[in-house]
Amino acid sequence: MPHTIYMHEPVRFRSPEYTAVWSKDAAEQRVSISKEALNHMKAIAIKGYPHEVCGLLVGTLNQQAWHITTVKQVANINTERAADRFQLDPAGYQAVDRDTRGTNMEIIGVFHSHPDCPSKPSPTDLDGAWEGFLYPIVSVCKGEVFDVRYWEPHDNSRQFHPVLMLEATI
Repeated sequence: MPHTIYMHEPVRFRSPEYTAVWSKDAAEQRVSISKEALNHMKAIAIKGYPHEVCGLLVGTLNQQAWHITTVKQVANINTERAADRFQLDPAGYQAVDRDTRGTNMEIIGVFHSHPDCPSKPSPTDLDGAWEGFLYPIVSVCKGEVFDVRYWEPHDNSRQFHPVLMLEATI
C-alpha cells in the first residue's frame, strides 16, 4: 500500500509578504516537459535533499508554450543558507549556454527545490527571477517529491503567475 506524503506549510508561506509574490491568474503560456527531463529534475531534487538544489531548463519557447527537453544541474553556490536559498553558479550557467550554441535549443528557465516546503515561490525567488524564463519549483518532503509547480514572473505585476503543464511527453 503506497504511503501518503504530507506537506507542512511553514507559517511564513501564509504571510502577506509571501502571498503577495504569487498570482492566482494563470500565465497565458503553458509548459510541456519530456518525461525524462521531469524525472531527472525530481531525481536531482531528491539527491540534494535536505538542501536546495538548482539547475537550468533547456528546450524551446514559442508563443504557446515552453518545451523542456533537458534539465542540467548547476551548483548552488549559496553554502551559508543552502537549506532555504539557492544561488545559481554563473560558471555552470555559462557552460550550459556554450553547450546549447549551434543547436535549436536554448536555456528557457531555472528550476530549484524547496526542502520540506511547498512549491510556491518566495520573495527571494522573485527578487532573482528574470521575466521570460520559466521557474519550476520541486517540493521535496522528507526526501520524497511532494509536487512540482511551474511559475512565470511578470515584472509589471511583481508577481509569479502559475503556468499550467501540458501532459509530459515521451
